[in-house]
Amino acid sequence: MAFEPQRQGSSSNGYPGDQQSLRLRRVSTQVSNQNAPQFNWTSTPAEKDEKGSSGPRELRSIPMPMALKRAVRQVQQMQVPVVSSVDSWKRKKTRFLLKLKEDVTGFLVFFTPWRKSLQKIGGNFGGGVHSYFLFLRFLVVLNFVSFLLIAGFVLIPSIVFRSVGSGLVNSTAPENCTKYDPNPQGLVVFYTYLLDVLSGTGFMEYSYLFYGYYNNTVVEDSNFSYNIPLAYVFTAAFYFAFCLICITARMGTAARVAVATGGSTVGSYSMIVFTVWNYSCLGDGNTRLKQKNIHYRLQVDLEEERIKKQAAALTLRQKLFLYTLRVFMGVVAFGLIIGAFWCISLASNFSQQNSGKEGIQGLFFQYLPSIVITTANFVVPLLCDQIAVREQYAPSTTVIVALLRAVFLRLVSLAVLLFTLWSQITCYTNSEECKLCQYNYQKYPCWETRVGQEMYKLTLFDLLINIAVLVLVEFPRRIVVDHWSSKLAQWVGRQEFVVPSNVLGLVYGQTVVWTGALFCPLLPGINAIKFVILFYCKKVTLFYNCQPPLKTFRSTTSAFFFLVVLLFGWGLATLVMIYSLAAIHPSMACGPFRFFPSIWSIVPTSFYMLSKTSQEFLFFIGSQAFSVPLFVLSCVVMFYFIALCSVYGKNVALLRAQLKLEGRDKQFLVKQIAELSQKLQIPKHNEEIED
Repeated sequence: MAFEPQRQGSSSNGYPGDQQSLRLRRVSTQVSNQNAPQFNWTSTPAEKDEKGSSGPRELRSIPMPMALKRAVRQVQQMQVPVVSSVDSWKRKKTRFLLKLKEDVTGFLVFFTPWRKSLQKIGGNFGGGVHSYFLFLRFLVVLNFVSFLLIAGFVLIPSIVFRSVGSGLVNSTAPENCTKYDPNPQGLVVFYTYLLDVLSGTGFMEYSYLFYGYYNNTVVEDSNFSYNIPLAYVFTAAFYFAFCLICITARMGTAARVAVATGGSTVGSYSMIVFTVWNYSCLGDGNTRLKQKNIHYRLQVDLEEERIKKQAAALTLRQKLFLYTLRVFMGVVAFGLIIGAFWCISLASNFSQQNSGKEGIQGLFFQYLPSIVITTANFVVPLLCDQIAVREQYAPSTTVIVALLRAVFLRLVSLAVLLFTLWSQITCYTNSEECKLCQYNYQKYPCWETRVGQEMYKLTLFDLLINIAVLVLVEFPRRIVVDHWSSKLAQWVGRQEFVVPSNVLGLVYGQTVVWTGALFCPLLPGINAIKFVILFYCKKVTLFYNCQPPLKTFRSTTSAFFFLVVLLFGWGLATLVMIYSLAAIHPSMACGPFRFFPSIWSIVPTSFYMLSKTSQEFLFFIGSQAFSVPLFVLSCVVMFYFIALCSVYGKNVALLRAQLKLEGRDKQFLVKQIAELSQKLQIPKHNEEIED
């Protein structure tokens, strides 16, 4: 045709030309038609059962109109195959199991904690805030299950067997190393009990809350035996392994969502437009919440795309200035973090030197490290957030950079506290004090309980600070902003729910619990209660004191990054546990390992008490004859999944390329239709004028 534009082989923007894209589209269409799922109308239900698939599930997965699916279903039901009684029983069993699975899944949905609250939060405040509350619910469930694990294998057996089993008496240890009596003598003033609850001393120190109260009880009978020290070690190890499995499994789920979107705006936009709407939404309220959620997600994508276009339009001089600014701001942020570490170290040393004080003054000295750590974790991240804003990153990148700096601050601040504490326990500066008992028995007759008390105080203080901020800061701020019309109040405005700092608070609290779980076995249960209280506090402040965030970020990548940060905390706590199990001598005056050179020594000692057959079996598992084939098999499986992941990645890349080509084809066709319409409308318009 005369009006058809001439197309070049390739365009200037990097995409193939229209003729080339049309040829590629024809090839991809032929391939897609060959690979398209086809339904076998002649197959009977019996044949489907033999192939291992069910008719309704296969029909449900085929992209066909609903009317056609109903017709196929009616044809299937009209077919009456001749099957044997065994095949009929198999079909009925398969249908029953599938129906049972669907019923159980639907039943468990009603027991999902805070389901309606999370839906309301996601609709009003977007996916970023919603991902924080999902993360908080995950930690609540994780801590509760962990508490049940510890209670089932350590706490309940210790209570039951405390008066039944036999405990050994350490007669070979020096007398000075076995002196430990935390019970208060004489009359105790009432307010002292409150101080004991806040600091973990007094009557709480000598209870099942801390390590020092557990005995080295061993119950032996002709048909039953239970070793409390061995159960203590194995439960701690399994607790850490269980948490790792849960985090890894959740990371896999978040990674699949991130890979499906590809981390790109185009993929996320396509998923939102074509798959995000829930057609089972009932009622105006649920519909509005879903619409708000979609609005926030589209807002994130548009913001990301705008910043990418601005970054692509920068000149070389502007890019050089921007990178120099980012390096300078990073150095400033790192200097603030190092200064916070120095303050924490000074506060920890000063607190340990004045640990003998009593009353309110003693409580202040005991909480001084917690106060300094909390202050540093509040002030430094605020400054780092302002630095990150001036670095001009994308919203999601800004969140990740702020999280990395805050993670480094919080986790290393905890490591600084532990290093300061352990340097005094092991007499790092003066080895003469530890020569008799191999630890500082004068200041720390039961050092494990002392470490557990520090972690208990950090957990409790974190909860008290959150409640105090809600009551004393956030509610008064909202009241002032709503009822005072001055320029200062309007400039301050309602607060926004800052997701990075809140997530870091959860990661920090969970890391403290992992660090102290070996020395305070009930700390996971306390943390579960703390997170439940924190959920309702954050929900109240979110709906009554906060406004929707002006700058949102993508929840898919952020949810995965939250779990990566949590994995860093798990790694730090694991190092602390390994060092405590293998390097430091246990206290000789308390705990279930008072007779061993290290906590891990109970494992080989118990191993040699097993029968000869059990020893040979365990030796075989640890030998090269078993470990080398297992390692080879693990490598084969790992390479298989790596290859499978690579193939899937190539398929996804190919599908995205085909989508781009089809999009260009459609744009080309639209242009042709527009030009054809203009050509056809011009003569018609001239004729009307002549008439």
